[in-house]
Amino acid sequence: IGTYKYIQELWRMKQSDVMRFLIRVRCWHRAPRPTRPDKVRRLGYKAKQGYVIYRVRVRRGGRKRPVPKGATYGKPVHHGANQLKFARSLQVLSSYWVGEDSTYKFFEVILIDPFHKHREMRGLTRRNTLQLHRYR
Repeated sequence: IGTYKYIQELWRMKQSDVMRFLIRVRCWHRAPRPTRPDKVRRLGYKAKQGYVIYRVRVRRGGRKRPVPKGATYGKPVHHGANQLKFARSLQVLSSYWVGEDSTYKFFEVILIDPFHKHREMRGLTRRNTLQLHRYR
């Protein structure tokens, strides 16, 4: 069995020390390296400049918004975007599950910088390949 198979088996054991540590991670932040190298390589990540990993948390269950004392303030007219952003800095390539607790699920998101000067736009990533073959 190769290295990635061992890593994959490790992630199937939810009660191991590694998984218990990852469940305690509770914040939005940029990860220096992917937590699951086997999974991230399958999704199209390459260890190059222009690829970024962020660890995020999503509230479990339906869309229950925490509101103080059950009161909601503001008018619906103010809920829209104030200005149009003409250039997004990063594009989402893919994401994968990292851990969960009773309130949140944690994911790692693979982001690509489309304007990085050392990253060729030749359809070598999964995202660009899908865009190239959209109207074939």
